[in-house]
Amino acid sequence: MKKLISLLTFVVFIISCQSDSIGNMIVTGKIEGLKKGTLYLQKQQDTVVISVDSMQMDGSESFKLSDQLENPEMYYLTLNNNEVEQILFFGEAGEITITSKLSKFATAAKITGSKNQLLFEEHKAMIQKFNGKQLDLFKEKFDAQKSNNTELALQLAEQETNLIKKKYLYSTNFAVNNADYEVAAFVALSELYNANVKLLDTINNSLSAKVKKSKYGVELNKFIKTIKASE
Repeated sequence: MKKLISLLTFVVFIISCQSDSIGNMIVTGKIEGLKKGTLYLQKQQDTVVISVDSMQMDGSESFKLSDQLENPEMYYLTLNNNEVEQILFFGEAGEITITSKLSKFATAAKITGSKNQLLFEEHKAMIQKFNGKQLDLFKEKFDAQKSNNTELALQLAEQETNLIKKKYLYSTNFAVNNADYEVAAFVALSELYNANVKLLDTINNSLSAKVKKSKYGVELNKFIKTIKASE
């Protein structure tokens, strides 16, 4: 009987250890004002977003989630499985800290602990400036067309085309200059999918061996091959 009890105790101990195991990426933080609800750690697998960890909030604003990842990739911190309430961040091994507010869950988020995230935010800030200028040009062009000012509309259309080219060149140079980080391949896939394949080739050829083997490095290489096969 004593041997049986000892065996059962050992089995329970093993199961407990397995349930408490965490991955090589730990995401901790605090959501100010969040007392009730569920936080999900999610990522995209093929074309589907899956949850890899979750935590039910019950009175505490602090959370801890984790996942075992092979190389850095994009994750979502999602509140109550609501796609509107999502914080997008570049996950990587180690501890990542995310703080935000319930009232501005996505927009007030501050993320530390990921070099790829830092670079991603730098790129995103510049792209937002390009997009703002492009939106202004689009409005001006629309107004010119509405008033039948064909000459001005054509000038604005040319300015818009040149702005898009500058945006593509910025993303290309950014990726080449940061070719040792997985964010370079991600930027190529997310921002340059409509660009000339030569720009994608330039980025792909500059990637470090580590990044080429990563999730986005492999996807970028496949994407380029697909484009070339269809030409």
